[in-house]
Amino acid sequence: MSAEEIANKLWNLCNVLRDDGVTYHQYLNELTYILFLKLSEVKDFEEHIPEEYRWRDFVDEHDNNEAFVRYRKFLAEVSNETSSESIKEIYTNASTSLRKPVNFNTLVQAIDKIDWYEQDDRDVMGDIYESLLEKNAGEKKSGAGQYFTPRPLINIMVDLMVPKLGERWNDPAAGTFGFMISADKYLRDKTDNYYKLSDKERKFQEEEAFSGVELVSDAHRLALMNARLHGMESKIYLGDTLTDFGKSLKNFDGVLANPPFGTKKGGEKPSRDDLTFLSSNKQLNFLQHIYRSLKKNGEARAAVVLPDNVLFEDGDGQRIRKDLMDKCNLHTILRLPTGIFYAAGVKTNVLFFTRGKTETNNTQGVWFYDMRTNTPNYGKRTPFTETAFTDFVKAYTGGVTVETVEQDYDGSIDHAKRLAIKDERWQYLSRDTIAKKNDSLDLGLIADDSISNSEDLGEPVDIAKEAMAELKSITAQLQAMITELQ
Repeated sequence: MSAEEIANKLWNLCNVLRDDGVTYHQYLNELTYILFLKLSEVKDFEEHIPEEYRWRDFVDEHDNNEAFVRYRKFLAEVSNETSSESIKEIYTNASTSLRKPVNFNTLVQAIDKIDWYEQDDRDVMGDIYESLLEKNAGEKKSGAGQYFTPRPLINIMVDLMVPKLGERWNDPAAGTFGFMISADKYLRDKTDNYYKLSDKERKFQEEEAFSGVELVSDAHRLALMNARLHGMESKIYLGDTLTDFGKSLKNFDGVLANPPFGTKKGGEKPSRDDLTFLSSNKQLNFLQHIYRSLKKNGEARAAVVLPDNVLFEDGDGQRIRKDLMDKCNLHTILRLPTGIFYAAGVKTNVLFFTRGKTETNNTQGVWFYDMRTNTPNYGKRTPFTETAFTDFVKAYTGGVTVETVEQDYDGSIDHAKRLAIKDERWQYLSRDTIAKKNDSLDLGLIADDSISNSEDLGEPVDIAKEAMAELKSITAQLQAMITELQ
């Protein structure tokens, strides 16, 4: 059975628990608690679990009530009874959403029957868990989409950043730790799963190379579990990057992030005294934090997902963009298509930049790639995959394909090779041109084919009739969808 088939089987069990009042998000937390117990058996670290709470005892217990009482006691006490920091973190403030003992037994028996290894003996527990996280993100009622960046976008960002052994990478808004897991996989694939590294080098990669911060306790728990299932003992802090705690996050070789959208709760500004421009806009504050957290060696780099407003907001927005272009070489902005995030209609971009050795004049110009205009509407009918980035990757690397990036591309930016790329979506604007536009970066979008030239518009009355007909059609579709949902 493939990882995807197993994930579907586990996810469908949630339907069995509907009469227990369990939501999708609660179910994923419950699965995390129970899966970790199974993991302790599979990965041979049961000595860190108190003896009366070992996995096999729950599987073999014939009295559902007794098993469920013991499980609830385990959740309440395990953090105080184990010496393992991983276990303490995952089970901190844990409680069950289940009410019926029979449903707990259903989950235990289903999980125990699963073969966690594929035919090539590859451990697929991490793949299964990530698939569950993605399903949870896609379930609108769970509200988890805000913690999940589409996997194809994560992988392309990692490929183009080209992580290297011995580097320290961070995600200051970690969600479920997807960026760092992808970066770790990138290096494992290139080094035979770290097999040829010394013990010291392997320990660094597994424990120190990748780190993150997550503000929300449930997402933090999922991130910890996700990391452990992928063989990572990374430090993932439960905290707020925009408080004084964030000042300790610095001197990184790389940052990959998708900071949360919106303003800080209540509109207040962050409690950091080291950010030059304090704003109620969280993305602007995260952007400042990120480029300030990079080493000033001319090689430390970042790829960050940010909404359109960061590109054009006046006041602090303008000042922060100028500061970014002074301190860093902001070499590329990718205008992403709409519809790829679970928050519908959000317009986003990826900013790629390298921290300079000096504090001024590091950006001489910015390359823009438009993946938004006249592109497919991604969804169930048109899945969003890594192939969507093929032309962008070729432009970014100056003619190298996605496949070559994974093998040979070293991440260097060759301006001459980029100039040789002929693609209407790919254009370069000098720093002087950007400055004349008040440092707005809301640029690089090509003409929209859906907007006709004025001489082709026809009579105003005809336009109004067409618009009304289209509006009626859309209204009818919406009414049909509402009826179906009811």
